Order: sequence, then structure tokens, then C-alpha cells
Amino acid sequence: MYIIIVGGGKVGYYLAKELVEADHEVLVIELDPVRCAEITETLGDIALRGDGCEVAIQEKIGSGRADLFLAVTGDDEDNLVACQVARHIFNVPRTVARINDPKNELIFRKLGIDLTVSATSAIMAHIEQELPSHPLIPLLQLRSGFEIVEVKVPEGAAAVDMPIKDVRLPNQSLIWGIVDADGNPKAPTADTILHAGDEVVAVTRLESEEAFRNALTAPPPERSF
Repeated sequence: MYIIIVGGGKVGYYLAKELVEADHEVLVIELDPVRCAEITETLGDIALRGDGCEVAIQEKIGSGRADLFLAVTGDDEDNLVACQVARHIFNVPRTVARINDPKNELIFRKLGIDLTVSATSAIMAHIEQELPSHPLIPLLQLRSGFEIVEVKVPEGAAAVDMPIKDVRLPNQSLIWGIVDADGNPKAPTADTILHAGDEVVAVTRLESEEAFRNALTAPPPERSF
């Protein structure tokens, strides 16, 4: 595979190192001449000094024949622009962007980035798993705007003691599995009853995260008399 990496910092360097050792054709674009020299010295002639956001630079390095384009600089805007140039001008089939601010994740996905990677979100997911009650944990992003998530059904939720078929999940959402409070996994059916403490694993759209979480964790609506 021909893989282009924008950003020759620590993340870009170690990605390039692993990919070169796996016998892939790799090119790193980096603005800092010192970093370019360091990469060349240790990994060979695979670094080019330049701005990965520029069309002329991407044309020079042959983005049009790249199989995978990774933008891993420390600037979210640069990563977004570089990936958009690769995707929309040079038709790179797969783009991946590093995200430093998790709030930008949905925007990147809506703008056509295939995969976003956020160290902050990954660390928070591990932290949330250790908390007594975590609302929703993103487990894995899929193509076409879907992701696999985990939701814990809390005490007092409207979904408690309700069959899955009666839970009003957002469109294009599907419950794949349940791990009960005793740690026993099971494959659910439409008639499976949800219980407090169940860990629900499901697939949903990125923009439906909040609606999915609310469907399984919100308390019953207050009655008016």
C-alpha cells in the first residue's frame, strides 16, 4: 500500500516506522526541516518538507495513487483540510484524521473524513468504564457514520423491565448484545427484557448518540394530574 502521512511529530514518526517495517510505501509530509532530517536519518528517504494542506504538494507526492491518507498533526483544522484535499481533489479512497478536540469529531465525520482518532476520547472511554455509572461509551467507529457503543441501563430508567421491542431507539440503531449485572453475556431478541445494570452493546449513528443514550437511561416521564 502507498500511505501518506501528514505530520512528522511523534505520532507521525512512529506510524511511519511501523508501516515501513511492515513493507508499505510511506511518505511523510512535514513542515519542520529539522523533523524531516531526523525522519530521513532514521527511516530513510521518506520525508518531504511541505504543507500537506496544499494541493500542489499533494499533487507532487502523488496523492492520486495513495491507498490511505493519514493527517496526524497537532492542529485539527490542518488535519481536516489535508484530508479533504486528498479525498475530494485526489480521490484517495480512505482518509484518517487525528483529532485533538473531541468536539470536532462529528464535524469531521459530516465533512467526509472516513475515520477520526481522538486520544482524549480514547482515554475518557477507559476512565468512564471505571466509573460506577457511565452513560455511553463509544467503542468503535465504523464507516458510513455508524459506531459501536456501550450503554449501562441505570436504576430508575424507563427502559428497566421493558422488552427491547418496546424501547424507542433512534432510527438505524440496533442492539447487538447484553452483558447482565452478573457478567453473563447474551444475544438479545425483540422480547428480551432489560434490567438495571445491563451493559448494552449496540450500533447507532454518530449523530444519534444522545438519543440512543436517552432511550436506555432516561427516567419515566412525569405524570400530570
